[in-house]
Amino acid sequence: MLADLDDLNDLTTLDGLNRAYIDSVLNGDVARFEQLLADDFLCSNPDGSLIDRAAFLRQTAAPRSLTALRADDVRVRVFGPVAIIHGRTAFETVDGRHGSGRYTDVWEKRGGEWRAVAAHVTRL
Repeated sequence: MLADLDDLNDLTTLDGLNRAYIDSVLNGDVARFEQLLADDFLCSNPDGSLIDRAAFLRQTAAPRSLTALRADDVRVRVFGPVAIIHGRTAFETVDGRHGSGRYTDVWEKRGGEWRAVAAHVTRL
């Protein structure tokens, strides 16, 4: 039964981290991302570029392009010290355009803390 409790705790933690990640994208919260991202984090952007943690933080600090961002259909799967989060997004840009996309984030439990190690973002 202890393993089930650990799994439930991880799912709850990862759900909260996913919400923090989405909020940080919307609000350009570099400080929060510095807490969430592993040092070896990589992100595949919608334009096909692959960027490291430093470039992601610079991208996050750039002027905001979104006025709204919502995640739906979020699925969290835990495989021991690794978790994969899939989700669908709906967003609105500063010029009023609406769009949607999907994302996949990979998290790893390091030193007892979950850290994002990879992200892949697709815009439809």
